[in-house]
Amino acid sequence: MEQNIVSVAKAAKKAGIEIAGYETSKKNTALIETAKLIRQQAENIKKENKKDLLNAKQASLGEAMIDRLTISDSVISSMTESLEYIADLSDPVGAVTETWLRPNGLEVSKMRIPLGVIGIIYESRPNVTIDAAGLCVKAGNSVILRGGSEAVHSNRLLTKIFRQGLEKAGICKDAVQTLSVTDRQAVDILLKQEEYIDLIIPRGGGGLIKHVVKHSDIPVLKHYKGVCHVFVDKGADMDMAERICLNAKVQRPGVCNAMETLLIHKDAAPYFLPKIETSMKNAGVELRGCQKTCNILQNIKQANEDDWHTEYLNLTLSVKTVDDMDHAITHINEYSSDHTEAIVTKNYDRARQFIKQVISSVVLVNASTRFNDGGQLGLGAEIGISTSKLHAFGPMGLKELTTTKFIVLGNGQIRE
Repeated sequence: MEQNIVSVAKAAKKAGIEIAGYETSKKNTALIETAKLIRQQAENIKKENKKDLLNAKQASLGEAMIDRLTISDSVISSMTESLEYIADLSDPVGAVTETWLRPNGLEVSKMRIPLGVIGIIYESRPNVTIDAAGLCVKAGNSVILRGGSEAVHSNRLLTKIFRQGLEKAGICKDAVQTLSVTDRQAVDILLKQEEYIDLIIPRGGGGLIKHVVKHSDIPVLKHYKGVCHVFVDKGADMDMAERICLNAKVQRPGVCNAMETLLIHKDAAPYFLPKIETSMKNAGVELRGCQKTCNILQNIKQANEDDWHTEYLNLTLSVKTVDDMDHAITHINEYSSDHTEAIVTKNYDRARQFIKQVISSVVLVNASTRFNDGGQLGLGAEIGISTSKLHAFGPMGLKELTTTKFIVLGNGQIRE
């Protein structure tokens, strides 16, 4: 197994050197051809996915995991549209981001270049196979994909299809490879290939990410969990706040940008809490409140300290009544996972204060936390959401899959 993984890494390194020099049009052709193949093989993809779903149900995986695992017609459309969208995006490779002239006449610039070989370790979502490969290829990188064993049939076929798309465009198919070995030891072996792999991006539960960070010899870009907050300010538009909170919690509760804690200004609580309680309960949400919240909503469960730290990934919501803006920000900065936070307010100054003092990767004003997504923010598909700040913070699109090098143009200068 180790020899096989080393061979995959070596092949990715070689392919990465080749793809780094390809013209944008060639990379775009690979994406468009892959999208066509996915549409043509949609039924085969769903057939393979059904095998994974059956195994997942027999293994009693949770609803959130099964939701992420499912490839529906809408997911297939999303994958193909994502590839086409990425193809339409500007290619960051070769872009000059800064230029300045030194007193000795040297012209210094910074130019975007691919990162090289990227290893992506992820759970459940087979659409990540396509999104990640599409972004890596467009940014001139090669990629090694290691999906979870629960999605092995789906991922094998999707990788095969993408490699066919690469070949149609005249690109080495080893620019996209997958480790289909389900043995967990394969991940640990992959994490030791620092000679060939430049960056590891894990996507999944906190246990997976902590394991990767602990065992990797390669730089890791990560986020552990999404404990996301919405703060409803005093004087906010309460109908707007209700819509935003419902969307943030209910639309897809099993994802990392779903709201897990609702904070409400004490002046808004007497009106807003009964209003949101009715809406949330109608949507099947269980509320867990602080003492002040429970004094108003007497039929809900009281929250404990663990609730403020918890990423539920289901229809459970922690609710806290806060004294003021500073109290809300203090709570967020103590319990947040630096992922996504939102404020609903009519007050411009408090909105600006919230933006300035909350340190999470995406901070929203009068909008749902569900917008922390590369596609929703105009990046095309995302490779993941980073909360580690180096070298990227927030959704990672094409630019975040590149780095910069210095270009120096002279006319004979020597250093004295």
